[in-house]
Amino acid sequence: MSYMSGGQAVVKTLMALGARRGFGVPGESFLAVLDAFCDAPSFTFTGCRNESGAAFMAEAWAKLTGEVGLCFVTRGPGATNASIGIHTAMQASTPMILFVGQVGLEHQGREAFQELDYRQVFGTIAKYATEITDVSRTTEIIRRAWSMAISGRPGPVVVALPEDILTQIADFEISQQKIHVPLAGVMPMDIVQLTEKIQSAQRPVILAGGGGWSDLDRATLHHCANALKIPVVTAFRYHDLFDNTDLLFVGEAGVGMTENTKRVLRESDVVLAVNLRFGEMTTDAFTLFGAERAGQWIAQTHRSGDEFHKYVSPDLAMICSPRAVFQGLLDNFSAQAMQIDTAWAAAARAGFEAAQEAKPQPSSVDMGQVTAMVQKLLPDDAIVTTGAGNFAIWPNKFMQFSADQRLLAPQSGAMGYGLPAAIAAKLEYPDRCVLCFAGDGDFQMNCQELGTALQSNARPIVLIVNNGTYGTIRMHQEKHYPVRVSGTDIVNPDFSALARAYGCHAERVETTLEFAAAFARALASPTGAVLDLNVAAEAITPGLTIAGLRAASLN
Repeated sequence: MSYMSGGQAVVKTLMALGARRGFGVPGESFLAVLDAFCDAPSFTFTGCRNESGAAFMAEAWAKLTGEVGLCFVTRGPGATNASIGIHTAMQASTPMILFVGQVGLEHQGREAFQELDYRQVFGTIAKYATEITDVSRTTEIIRRAWSMAISGRPGPVVVALPEDILTQIADFEISQQKIHVPLAGVMPMDIVQLTEKIQSAQRPVILAGGGGWSDLDRATLHHCANALKIPVVTAFRYHDLFDNTDLLFVGEAGVGMTENTKRVLRESDVVLAVNLRFGEMTTDAFTLFGAERAGQWIAQTHRSGDEFHKYVSPDLAMICSPRAVFQGLLDNFSAQAMQIDTAWAAAARAGFEAAQEAKPQPSSVDMGQVTAMVQKLLPDDAIVTTGAGNFAIWPNKFMQFSADQRLLAPQSGAMGYGLPAAIAAKLEYPDRCVLCFAGDGDFQMNCQELGTALQSNARPIVLIVNNGTYGTIRMHQEKHYPVRVSGTDIVNPDFSALARAYGCHAERVETTLEFAAAFARALASPTGAVLDLNVAAEAITPGLTIAGLRAASLN
């Protein structure tokens, strides 16, 4: 037991749990925590420029490392700015804790300056929200928050820290016991049934997604799929769960799902859905896997029993980790008993590969050719990040992520995610190539985080797909209200000048022919790089033009 402030207890408890990095924006409501960081040399606090950027960094870092992402923000505006990161973590099932400075207990309930009730504010956004109201329970509550963030379906937890709690002195015993992810195995009778179904199937498919995958989970997925020769589809923006260059990878079930992927999922007689939620993206807006699935047999696994029967009713539901079900299959299957239609599986892969060929784009910089060049030039262990917008189709639909490459992208569809995610990745892996795809509107949601990159010496490469419009919304405008353009045009600054002001190498790329040399210079730059790509708004999607959309809508 030792006497310390509540703020010191917060930091010491986190360090005892294994925390080593946090992100945030300083605020007077948690000064005692900031002060405690001075006595925690093994913990790195990265100061950011906006709480939304800080929360995105914490979420992306957690997704990349498999550890708990930590974010520290001040009360009121700080918390509401950070809420986008909490929503993103919840949609992606990412373990995260947001610590929010709070009005002192003696002033609560009077609408004090920047006062909010965080249980109510985050009650429907986070996995759990609580507040420390007794300094002696600081360690207990933080350990419970950590456990909740990593248990079952991983997710974000919010802990409010009243100012007076942080400055009070109490006698604490900081437990050094680590909290590990609780893992469930599969029931023997379930794995026998699953094995029998897969071995009698002609067109089985593995549909993998969700948060909380470990390196061992990924390795076991790869081993199992290849041993059983089962095609793999990944959920929306979870491409990096399985080597896309493997002949068994046949697509991604997300926004703009290709006809080939839809066909594979419709024609499959057995679907093994591992660790994912059957949401709008994986079901093609709730049109796949419904009640009329014509004999299609579905097994769904998840760490949480709350994820079953939300829309899809699986024939077999298993609460277990990914590697438990894959290892169970490996232990029970007989290669001689497999009846897979190899021609169907090969056609599925051929359809995926055909969809990788982009049409020529009506633009000075052709993003189809740019993405193909990036694919060839990226190192085998590169980390790619994106925000949200039509520009994200290029890395999401036209890149193949190899076994050691990673993709960090928001399942929530949040703009402004890509740059903070890239900075967080570069902090963790300074020697790896980190590449961010950003739209011009998307980039400006958090472009100020280039200051964090400068201060932390975490310098990614950023490709700005600059078409002067909010592309996704413009696309929908032209579909539903052709010619009537409202609110979607953007007048942009000189992105190269802005990036140079933050110490980055920067270039404006006017034509496709200029890109390869510019990208080579970006890869070689020790200060990171921002390449501003001259992309025409007419090339609104890889397969649609504004003129084509208008013509179709007006007819």
